[in-house]
Amino acid sequence: MKSDSDSSLQAQAVSFQLLFSKKRINWKWFGGIAFTCVIAAIGMSLAGLPFFDRLGSMVTAILIAVVYRQFFGYPEAIQSGIQFSAKKILRYAIVLFGFKLNIDTILHNGLGLLARDAITIVFAIGFTMLFARLLKADRSMSLLLGIGTGVCGAAAIAAVSPILKAKGEDTAITVGIIALMGTIFTIVYTILFPYLHLKPLQYGIWSGISLHEIAHVAAAAAPVGQQALAIALLAKLGRVLLLVPLSFILTAWMKRKGSGSEQAKVEFPWFLVGFVVTSILGTYLPIPKPVMQHLGDFSSFLLTAAMVGLGLNVSLQVLRTKAFKPLLAMFFASILLSAFTYITILL
Repeated sequence: MKSDSDSSLQAQAVSFQLLFSKKRINWKWFGGIAFTCVIAAIGMSLAGLPFFDRLGSMVTAILIAVVYRQFFGYPEAIQSGIQFSAKKILRYAIVLFGFKLNIDTILHNGLGLLARDAITIVFAIGFTMLFARLLKADRSMSLLLGIGTGVCGAAAIAAVSPILKAKGEDTAITVGIIALMGTIFTIVYTILFPYLHLKPLQYGIWSGISLHEIAHVAAAAAPVGQQALAIALLAKLGRVLLLVPLSFILTAWMKRKGSGSEQAKVEFPWFLVGFVVTSILGTYLPIPKPVMQHLGDFSSFLLTAAMVGLGLNVSLQVLRTKAFKPLLAMFFASILLSAFTYITILL
């Protein structure tokens, strides 16, 4: 029989082994997060250079992650940390993103624009899904692209992906597509402005209610003047605000769609509640501008790191086959949206 001292030594050895194992797992988790943050930092640095400044930090970081995956494979050893970045850090970033939204400005000056914004969202999602059905495109990716087109690009896709239980690969690909299409449309808008016979105010509204990302709206409206830029950003922020009710609608839809199915249960999107809270805090508390700037930069960095985690899941084979039809559906819907909103501006 084993003595009590032997049993005690054996128990201590097991305890040390478990502790060591746990520390190894924690280091892998930390290493995965650090890996996504390093690539995010590289992406944000490159985004200041010509060509990359048109893509933005998120898409640049995703491209780096995709290239890494194709040449070196998926870093399985630090998977836990990478998945944490892709899922948890993504939600924290959306919460901090709320500080960029000034609710008071929208409620006092942009209520008329909210109606236009709501129509834009319904139009974009509806026609993207219609074209997706005609082209027999992937429904999940098409829905993400429709929401990104209608609301606020990559941030909207990132916000609704957990609700729709979208695959990380689909989320990363659609973020890249939305940035690419948004950049193309931004360039086209600036080229067409002299020939459209729109006043700066009209052009600003048109840009704000039809272009994809906040950055695209700013890039298209800024050359026309401060008046166009101000109204364009106001219109765009209204679409960001409407992301909250849209997300709760999608949550209810997913729950109804999965009724009776254990796998289709949808968690309440608490991170969107956090988004609303930070929006209120940023709007009504006297937070110094430098602090707000740092919070905005930090949220952008976290969102970029999360996109890296998603980008590492991307297979180029899937990009060539699965993503082409959703891209076409979104492209056709974006053209119709631009034409439709342009006509409403003239009326």
